[in-house]
Amino acid sequence: MTKDKDFKKLVRTRMLATGENYTTARSTLLAEHATPDQTAEAGNGPTADPQIEQFRTKTLRTFMPDGRITAIPTKRRALVVILIEVLKALDADKVYEEKELNGILGDFHPDFALLRRELIDYRLLERNSHTGQYWVNPTPPVHTGSQAQEMAGLEVFLR
Repeated sequence: MTKDKDFKKLVRTRMLATGENYTTARSTLLAEHATPDQTAEAGNGPTADPQIEQFRTKTLRTFMPDGRITAIPTKRRALVVILIEVLKALDADKVYEEKELNGILGDFHPDFALLRRELIDYRLLERNSHTGQYWVNPTPPVHTGSQAQEMAGLEVFLR
């Protein structure tokens, strides 16, 4: 928690205006008010909070030690870390047929259908249900409710 009363007021004002929870409103305000030095690390774009980076590293070491998913995390926040990592294997400019996507996801874990559904539920992946085509969502989605809490701070790891 921050000790800066003015910043807390800004966060609470944003919460009232947008309906976001404290964590999401705080993260958004920090991102909006960050200086270029704070948001870029050697030209690699936004940087993550050290605690979030530590959580991500621990999660990947636990569930993807060799690049394959050893077990699907039951905690939603850990699952989001895994989904973002899986998403990196997909070409952002390509439209995938379902069979091709299943093959890529199957390289990570045998339950490729679960991975596909979760990627779609978090709107990281889009689909056309009539044609069976899938593609990476070109704009990072704005999540609400519990998904906003699960994604908070992890957005920096999206492409």
